[in-house]
Amino acid sequence: MFLDSDLLMSALRALTPILLAALGGAICERAGVFNIGLEGLMLMGCFTSVATSWFTGSAWLGVLAAALAAAAYSLILAVGAVTLRGDAVVLGVAMNLLAVGLTGFLLRTVFGVQGTFDDPSLAGLPLAGGFTPLTYLSWVAVAVATVMLSRHVWGLRLRGVGEAPDAAATLGVSPAGYKYGAILLSGVLCGLAGAQLALGNVTLFTENMTAGRGWIAVVAVMLGRAAPVGVLLAALLFGLAEAAGFRLQGLGLPQQATDAAPYVVTLGALFLTTARRRRRIRPSGATS
Repeated sequence: MFLDSDLLMSALRALTPILLAALGGAICERAGVFNIGLEGLMLMGCFTSVATSWFTGSAWLGVLAAALAAAAYSLILAVGAVTLRGDAVVLGVAMNLLAVGLTGFLLRTVFGVQGTFDDPSLAGLPLAGGFTPLTYLSWVAVAVATVMLSRHVWGLRLRGVGEAPDAAATLGVSPAGYKYGAILLSGVLCGLAGAQLALGNVTLFTENMTAGRGWIAVVAVMLGRAAPVGVLLAALLFGLAEAAGFRLQGLGLPQQATDAAPYVVTLGALFLTTARRRRRIRPSGATS
């Protein structure tokens, strides 16, 4: 069978970085900040986790450093969009471009190599049941985020800030504080996503190794309507597409064609979602 246990395991491994980043994007979305800088945040997490793991010999210190570095990098969006009231979309695009150039420069400066850093002494994340602990953490994060956003005071206030910031402010809630918190938490989750990609799925760093996964995470937020379970299902779809692409490559299809599988699925999902929304709106707005 094409859909077997090996394919499912591959899909779940491919799912983890996308899911962690998408959860961060969903939290930002609930706070009223459209974060398209997930790609750059993940890439910073990838490089920092590999660099720290190589220098310290500890993969877990690499994970911690990745979370902190991505959170610090997310301050660009927090300060620019919340404090300075800049355009979050423009800032996100700039962060993605800066991350590509910055990590490429640091790769040459720190490791003295170009393209890929792959060292046998680089410590990777341990496996338990075929998955890293970050994979299990991503599943737990979905449950926690669901409860927090639907039942906890913090989550309800966060949603209030995103939907009606002026009304939330009149109730004594600080919209800026909640938006800062959401963006920083998004940075932490993207840093963990980058650590999983660089130390869990593989054990190396290569330039622009996120390869559009951050953008796929943005699409997962849109398809899942910023709901944790919806984001999980959307991310699982892309994980299956990526795993199927590797399977097809093993059957002889060109690498370029199989690498495009997740992005073809992304475009198809966006098209179907847009068409469905238009069909729902059309009857109420029709004049004949």
